Parts: sequence; structure tokens; C-alpha cells
Amino acid sequence: MIVKTLVENTSISDNYKCEHGLSLYIETKAHKLLFDLGQKDLFIENAAKMKIDLLQVDTVIISHGHYDHGGGLSEFLKINDKAKIYLQEKAFDKHYSLRTEDTRDNIGLDEALKSNDRLVFNIGYLKIDDELELFAGVKGNKLFSLSNKTLLMETEEGIKEDTFEHEQSLIITEGGKQYLIAGCAHKGIVNIVNHATSLKGRDMDLIISGFHLYNPNTQIPEAAELVEDIAKKLNSTGSDYYTCHCTGLEAYSILKKAMNENIKYLATGMEIQI
Repeated sequence: MIVKTLVENTSISDNYKCEHGLSLYIETKAHKLLFDLGQKDLFIENAAKMKIDLLQVDTVIISHGHYDHGGGLSEFLKINDKAKIYLQEKAFDKHYSLRTEDTRDNIGLDEALKSNDRLVFNIGYLKIDDELELFAGVKGNKLFSLSNKTLLMETEEGIKEDTFEHEQSLIITEGGKQYLIAGCAHKGIVNIVNHATSLKGRDMDLIISGFHLYNPNTQIPEAAELVEDIAKKLNSTGSDYYTCHCTGLEAYSILKKAMNENIKYLATGMEIQI
């Protein structure tokens, strides 16, 4: 299996532009897929530099309804006419980020795209085929990021804190091994890992995810004690980890110190072979 990072907050070199967002190209035995699409069209530019033919992509997974993960959907639909795009059923709900006490920005997806007939909406769990499974509905609030409190959703009762029901994660099964791919882990990386383990009855061999351990508005990371507790839990799983995007470099340095070779960082332009 090959994973190439098309969009991430950092870059391995000046040859690849980066942005606050995420897009991964993943090649398995049966699929050529994209996991998230970044903010707009940067994933297309970087894919060309990495010699990836996006016309051959057959599957797209959008992890949740925020612009930095699904903002490139309209651009993808222009260049690829065959891939199915999988989202959670609430991905097109209205989502906001609290900038100040009195102001908020729309960070949702383009609602005009919701009616596209290539979109497939997942309610909770969806088995796409023997390789790919999607799950949502993660329960629990262990080691929850406080930065989530600035993320909001629109409900019939008004604007409330986001419950992230629009978030989904991917499990890839290949060669007797299982890999978990998540976006921002707004539901909490520990809770998502626990859910995947319970679902499959075993620990994942490799996990790739942002951990949402800093606030992109304030640039303030989560408390070191919380990050250290997360590191302890992840170390106990026996899985290997790659993290990126919303984890934040300060939090990553704490994770790296605690987890050593069990965790690595994915940057734009990087390729890993599993």
C-alpha cells in the first residue's frame, strides 16, 4: 500500500505548496483513492508533481464537513468523472468556527454540491467492499480536545457546539493487516481508535490521523498533560502512528518524545510504502 500526502499544513520542500488542510492519495491492491481534498485545488497541483493521475481515482472519502477537508470537491468533480464520493449524511450541514466571542466563520462544505449523483452518504457504518469500511457514531469523550469548543453547528434550536456526527473514519484491510485513516479526530483519537478496535476485534496495524491538538484560530496548543495522557493511551495499543495537520507541531513534539518510533509526521510531498 502506498500513501502520498498531497495537502498538509507543512511541506517536505519548497517544491510543494502547503495549506491548512488535508488530502491523502492511497493506492491499495484494489483501489486508487483520495482521503480528503484540502481547501480547493492544491491537491491537484501537488498530485501532478508527484506523478499521480487523478483521473484514475475510483473512490473519494471526505472525513467530515469542514472546508479544509472537503473544499476541493468541486474541483475534483471537474477533473474526474467516475469516482464515487463517500460522506457522512450530515456533512453538508452548516458548520462554523468561533473567531471571537461575537463572530463566527462558515467552515462548511458547498451545499450546491449535495445533489450530485456521485455522492454516497453514510449513516453510521458502511462496508464498501472487502478492502474498505467506513464508520461514524464514535462514542465517549476520553481525552477530548478543548479546541473543539470553538467549533459550532446549526441546529433547529440554533447554533450549538458541534457534536461531530458528520465525522467518519476509514478502515483499510489488505494483506492480513488493517489500517485506520481518520481526518481531524474531532471525536478524540483515543475514542476513534477504541471504536475501530471494538469493530474489528483487534488493534490496528497502522493509524494515520490528525489529532486536533491545537486551535488554528488562536494557535494555542492543548495542555501538555492532555497530550502526554493521549500518548500513553496510544502507546498501549501496539499500533504504529502517523499524524499531521491539526495535531500541531508543539503537540507532536510531546507525542514524539513519549512515543519515539511509534509515531511519525506526514508532510506535504511525503510518500510512505506500507
